Amino acid sequence: MENYFKYKENGSDLKTEVLAGITTFLATMYIIIVNPSILSQAGLPFSGVLTATILVSAFSSIMMGIYAKNPIVLAPGMGINAYFTFTVVLGMGVDWHIALGAVFWSGIIFLLLSIFQVRVLILKSIPQPVRYGTAVGIGLFIAFIGLVDAKFIVANPATLVGLGAMNHITITFLAGFIVTVILVIKKVKGALILGIICTTLLSIPIGRWYGDASAINFGVPTLVTWKGLFEMPDFSLLFSLNLIDSLKFSLLPVIFSMLFVDMFDSLSTFIGVAEAGNLKDKEGEPLRIKESLIVDSFATTISGLAGTSAGTSYIESAAGIEEGGRTGMTAIVAGLLFLPFLFLSPILSIVPSIATAPALILVGIFMTSSIIKINWKELDDAIPAFLGMFLIPLTFSITQGIIWSFLSYTVIKVAIGKTKEVHWMLYVIDAFAILALVLK
Repeated sequence: MENYFKYKENGSDLKTEVLAGITTFLATMYIIIVNPSILSQAGLPFSGVLTATILVSAFSSIMMGIYAKNPIVLAPGMGINAYFTFTVVLGMGVDWHIALGAVFWSGIIFLLLSIFQVRVLILKSIPQPVRYGTAVGIGLFIAFIGLVDAKFIVANPATLVGLGAMNHITITFLAGFIVTVILVIKKVKGALILGIICTTLLSIPIGRWYGDASAINFGVPTLVTWKGLFEMPDFSLLFSLNLIDSLKFSLLPVIFSMLFVDMFDSLSTFIGVAEAGNLKDKEGEPLRIKESLIVDSFATTISGLAGTSAGTSYIESAAGIEEGGRTGMTAIVAGLLFLPFLFLSPILSIVPSIATAPALILVGIFMTSSIIKINWKELDDAIPAFLGMFLIPLTFSITQGIIWSFLSYTVIKVAIGKTKEVHWMLYVIDAFAILALVLK
């Protein structure tokens, strides 16, 4: 394995890679439950989507580790699943079998773009200020998700968002956060994992000895809930897609939108994790980007076949990278950890969202380090970076943040006569970005 993954050359070792894989899995495992809860609203069976989610997450992550050798985990994407459910199926009235077919075809197009390196060309056309702004924006986004999961930040009708109540939930989160921060500062190996375990243990008394978690736990008063050990997998959604009807002309905008969202989510993820872990080649591009993009398109294609919305690279992979993961072994370990939950999915209910929140916030903090690379004195660079940085968390969409960062960069550079700084491919991307906004 040393010869294949080159641990020493990458400044890592097997133990570190395993710990990083476990950390990434713990930060990503929520998708096993969350994805079925969203897609089931479109009429898909919950248990079937759960099985499909695990299969896609496991096999695409393992393939990322073996083929692309990058420490990046893949799973059905958040945002993409909401688009599938609420826009395509419920909003447009598209049968979910046909919608799964659209996922498959978007994956095929995605794969062709990756094989012929069109996506690599797209990546190379993204300006450095936009990359830095996107990396920071994703960091802020991850931290925001962690704060929301912990109910430390809540919706407020007067100010949109506000500080949550200081109660047993938020106090438990703060205690876990402080412990995790101390472990990270002291550079304890596996600090994020230990923080998740500690916060989970601190959550056990809630609803049993004091307090009530019903308001944030689907009506269940206890926060750490044991729902059993075994549950058989449901393979009913395998190959349930409708390939023929999904190719109708009226569905081409759906396929395009899925492709666009998936493509820019994955590209921005690669940029973000590359900045976070310095996983870049001599030219400053993410390592083995072509191979990684092929795996990402593979994840989308098998998602349609398995019975779920498109798979994509997960920004939570940064959690494992911050634990020292530098090779594909991190992704392999995380991918393998998904497989037992084909039968053990009820165990996931043990780890509440406030337990993973400290890890997400700290990963967000780590990722904002790219902010110092932005030249704030050059406003034609700073403004596009700023828009990407803030619109990603404020719109709750990586895609929206990067779209407006692209568009503003192009418009500003052209307006001030710096057209040589705009790659020709960026004009093509801008055209598709505008089309995506119109079709939204």
